[in-house]
Parts: sequence; C-alpha cells; structure tokens
Amino acid sequence: MIRTRFTELFGIKHPIVQGGMQNVGCAELASAVANAGALGIITALTQPTPRDLVKEIERTRQMTDKPFGVNLTILPAIKPIPYEEYAQAIVDSGIKIVETAGNNPERFLPAFKRAGIKVIHKCTSVRHGLTAEKIGCDAVSIDGFECAGHPGEDDVPGLILIPAAADKIKIPIIASGGFGDGRGLVAALALGAHGINMGTRFLATKEAPVHENMKRKIVDSDERQTTLILRTLRHTGRVYRNSVANEVLDVEARPGETELADILSLVSGERSKKVLTDGDMEAGIWWTGMVMGLIRDIPTVKELIERIVNEAEELIKTRLSALLY
Repeated sequence: MIRTRFTELFGIKHPIVQGGMQNVGCAELASAVANAGALGIITALTQPTPRDLVKEIERTRQMTDKPFGVNLTILPAIKPIPYEEYAQAIVDSGIKIVETAGNNPERFLPAFKRAGIKVIHKCTSVRHGLTAEKIGCDAVSIDGFECAGHPGEDDVPGLILIPAAADKIKIPIIASGGFGDGRGLVAALALGAHGINMGTRFLATKEAPVHENMKRKIVDSDERQTTLILRTLRHTGRVYRNSVANEVLDVEARPGETELADILSLVSGERSKKVLTDGDMEAGIWWTGMVMGLIRDIPTVKELIERIVNEAEELIKTRLSALLY
C-alpha cells in the first residue's frame, strides 16, 4: 500500500482522486471510487439546486461508508448561480472534504473551516497554488497543460509544473492532467506530488454515468485527438476535436475580436449534456484529456484502482530498485 501525506490527511487508502466532472460526478461514480479506497467526488453544480445537492449527498452515503467529497467550481455564469447556498448545503450535509476550482474560494473558507471541512483547491499555476496555501486550503490539485477542461493560459505541462509546485508549496499536492495508470502515479510521486487526480480515465469505467458511445470513443482515440478552444476569450478549454469544436475554432480564427455571443450556441451546456446522455458524439463539445492515448479498456472502478496501485507498487519494488547498484 502506498501511503502519502495526502492519504494520511484525508483518511483514504490510495492516493488517487476522482476529478469533479460536471454531469459526471454523481453518486454512482463517487461511491464506487470511495468504496475502492480512493477519493470520490460528487459535483455540486451538476445538481440543479442546493436542495438537490443535499439529496445527492444522502444518496451517495447510502452507497458508501467511506470518505468522499464535493466539488464546488466557482466561475462567472450568464445565469447567476447561488454559490453561497450550495456552500451552505455542503456544510449542512456534514461533508468533510471539498474540492474548489475556478475562482479564489477564500470567501467560503471560514464557513468550511468552522464545519471541520478540509479544502482541496484545483489550480493551474504555482502562483495560484501558493495563494491557495496562504488563504488556508489544506491541499492543492495542480492541473498541467495535458488536462481535460481548463488548463489555464500558461501552457506548462505537468513534467515541469508538478516539481515547480513541489519546490514552493508546503501543503500536499495532487498532480492532475495526463494520469491514467500506475506509471503516472509513480511519476507524480517522484516529481513531488502526494497523489494523482484523474478525470478522463474515470470516464471510461463501467460506473461512469455517461453513454457507452463516449466510453468507446475514448478507448478508440489517441493522444492527438483533443484541441484547445476559447483561447481568444482567455478561457481555454481542452475538448475532443469533433465537428463542433472545429466550428468554434473557425469562429475564433475570424478577423476581429471574438465575443462570447459568437460561440455561445456552440458551447452550450445543454448541447454538451446531450453527448453524455444520448451518445451523439457530434451534438456538442465534450471535455477530454490527452490521456486518451493511454486508455485501452473500460474496467470497473475497483479494477482500475487496484490495477493502478498494483502497477505502481511493482514499479517501485522491482523496475526502479533494479536500477540501483
């Protein structure tokens, strides 16, 4: 068993975190990850209202007695989101682990801390990680350029970003972006992280609440089949390169300044949700990372986590130790 500062602080068996994915981080997946000894995450804003979030937390508790957390992603939205009400729902539900992402979570920390909640903040740069440490977060999840979703605007890959963060940040670090097997876990630990975060790899599991077409597409694709959109708006996102993503890129390539209104209909959440639920892979954009190039099957969550940990332990005990003389 691999023990790190992160597993000790957060009371989990394995140093693996399931990413807080919109419309994916539900009770079925989070509980399966928790039951396998890793940290499962349900996504607050997947639930239409704070009241629905409370129900989803209770539903997850019916499926696992192991630790799990809630993701609260704080971003500007066209339709105002009652973030304070979601945060209060988390506190009232007795959750003890929260992953924040997006904007600075400082305004939520006093209430979380009073409730005994440990906070992991996801960020894409060392400077933001240092800010998270300064305001009182308990750990940071550092996203490299390879990740699905929003990799930031600095374009620093994990091989540099993780050790750069480890050199300066004193609280535990979770490496995110490009991780999907035991080799990645060992590499992250060697670079100074205390665990790994996986999103795309968990999409291609039996328990992931997405259409089978998406799972098969991930397995059948390679590391070259993602693209970056919304760069002109400085809200860069890594998505699968389908026809809709190409339309977005065409709009962004036009002369003049791109406005959100120019592409809003293409990147709408409703269109993206149809990809997940209906399996129409060209219905909208969908988030996925370069790690697709390492994904070859659709195991259960338990099989995946056990495989990763066993592979990592074997690498540490045999292959790496054999290099010493």
